[in-house]
Order: sequence, then structure tokens, then C-alpha cells
Amino acid sequence: MMQLELSELQILLLILFSIGILGQIGYYLFFFSKLAFYKLPIENQSPNFPISVIISARNEYENLEKNLTSVLEQDYPDFEVIVINDCSWDDSQKLLEYYQEQYPKLKICTIIEQEKYPTGKKFALTIGIKAASHEHLVFTDADCTPASKNWLKHMASGFANGKEIVLGYSPDRPTSGLLNLFIRYDCAYTGMAYFSAALQNNAFMGVGRNLAYTKSLFFKNKGFAGHQHILGGDDDLFVRDAANPTNVSVQLNPESFVLTDAKKTYEEWNRQKSRHHSTGKYYKIKHQVLLGGFYTGLLFFYLGLGLTLGFLVDWRLILILYGFKMIVQFVISYMAFNKLKQKNIVWFIPLLDILYLFFVYIFGFKGLVTKKRKIW
Repeated sequence: MMQLELSELQILLLILFSIGILGQIGYYLFFFSKLAFYKLPIENQSPNFPISVIISARNEYENLEKNLTSVLEQDYPDFEVIVINDCSWDDSQKLLEYYQEQYPKLKICTIIEQEKYPTGKKFALTIGIKAASHEHLVFTDADCTPASKNWLKHMASGFANGKEIVLGYSPDRPTSGLLNLFIRYDCAYTGMAYFSAALQNNAFMGVGRNLAYTKSLFFKNKGFAGHQHILGGDDDLFVRDAANPTNVSVQLNPESFVLTDAKKTYEEWNRQKSRHHSTGKYYKIKHQVLLGGFYTGLLFFYLGLGLTLGFLVDWRLILILYGFKMIVQFVISYMAFNKLKQKNIVWFIPLLDILYLFFVYIFGFKGLVTKKRKIW
């Protein structure tokens, strides 16, 4: 009787493990492969319509000093740069006024904090958008540096053929240490997901560090009004509301990337990711199912792997299945990460994949319990 129960348990565990494997392989072959096999289009014409670059900055003196000139000196025929100095109490205003004397294309919007009227980043961006002189808007952050002087040119080219939203990429700079490696892995994985979805005409998010859309689309969708009360979401929730199967393009030319410094401590990164993950529960149901299915398959895979080995299911069969899954994951990830200039990360997939499982469920749970509140 005991042997029969154990055999039934073994079968159950193998089924669990198989579901995890098939689910993971399916996602890589039919979803993430969209980015892996994507070919960069040939940009035959250089756009020349005017662009408004919008940067919201709160106490960002050091970052503005480090990065703003790389935005102001873009090789583009007609553009302005709008920096919203959002209630800063450092010397950002003096620095911006100094730069404005050297760069006439710099426009400063200053917000004075009032206790009765709390602002937040969405309010600041709205002020910047209203101040923009041009229809086509490109967004980045004060702590970001364009990878080249052609950043604006490539982002602007994404508006071809009537597109209204352009999704760009913003990788973290590599340094030493496991935390930096994992942050870059998470960034690449996120990029692989939202670019693959957009290439399937099913865009669900973008990142505000490198994002573009039209001014008319912003007002057509009533700006951020639908999620003004929600923590974060000036980028992903706006794309949630404004994207449709035909109005989104992706820009993956490496010259279009913007670089940023990864958080140096777990505490800093924890605060950043908690803010980002607090918006996931507000995605459309179909996108929650899409992402949730992948994460559920990842859980089943490693849970099934551990339990099947623990209950003495034939370890040779398990290792063969594990190896097959990892080969598929490695090949697709290598091709996709190569598009994002992060291919060296794939050599650490066996370790990072396990860490990613814990990361997803820890931050996912924190996102579910985060209260609705408005912060910068």
C-alpha cells in the first residue's frame, strides 16, 4: 500500500514538473522569441519634425550636472528640453538657470511645493507636457544618459507610419557584484517581456526612462487622470490605457538606449522595485494572465524539480528535462539579450533564474499589499 501511494505521488509530482517545463518552454518559444528573432528595421530617412524632451527632476542637482548636457547636445535639427524642477530644495534651480544661459533650447518649469496641494511626478510631467511646444514628446529621467548623440533621432523615427507610442530601452550600467548582475538581469527580462508583447501588437508597459508619445494622445486619454491616485504608473499605466494593436512601435537600435546607474544597495533597489511592482495589479486582466502564467510556470518548474528529486523520482529523467528547458531558455535569452546588449548575463542564468523566482513572488506580494498613495 505504501509503495502504491508513493508511486501515485511520483506521478503527481512528474505532472507538476511537466506542466512547469512545458509552460516555460512554451513562453520562450512562442512569446519571448518575438524579440529574439526580431530584425532591426533599416531607417532610410532621418526625421526632422520638432521634438520636446521632458525630464521631471526633484533634488537631482548631481544627476542634472552629470547628464543634462548629453541631452541638450543631441544631434537633432529641432528640439527643446523641458526640465520640471519639482519642488527641489537643493541648488537645482541655480544649475538649470546656468545651463539655460548656454543652451537656449532649455526650458525650465518650476513647481513650488504647497502643503494644501501635494504634487507628485505625474503632476510634474503634466505641467511639462502642457508647456511643450511640440506634438512629439520624448521622456527620460535626470539620472539617465543617452547612449549616443543620435538618441533623439532614433526615438523620433519610431513615430513613422502613424505610430503614437515609441517604447525604448534603458539598461543599467554594469559594475561588480551579485546585486548589480541581478538588477541588470531583471532589467533585461523586463525588456524582453514588454518588447515581445509590443511586437505581438499587445503592448502592456514601457519605462519612463526612455519613452515617447504624442501630446494629442496624452490629452485624448485624459493624461494620468485614470490612475492619478496610484503609486507610480506614469509610464506603464499610461501605456496600458493609451496603447492599441496599431499605434505602438519599438526602438531597439543601441544608439537609442539611455543608460542609468543601478542602485548600489539592496535597500535602495528594494524601494525602487516596490514602487514599480505596486502598479502590476492594475494591468489589464489579459496582461496579468500573460505575466502570471509565466511566473506560475516558473514556480511549478522549480517546485516540481525539488520535490521530484526529493521523492526519488528517476533523477536522470529529471536532469534531462531540466537540461532541455535550460537549453531552450539559454538560446532564446541569448538572442533576445543580445538585442539589448546584455548577452553576457546569460552565462549566469542557472543561478539568476532561481533568484528571479524569489524576487518575483516577494515583490509581487509586496505590490499586492501596497496601499494606494501618491508619492513622487
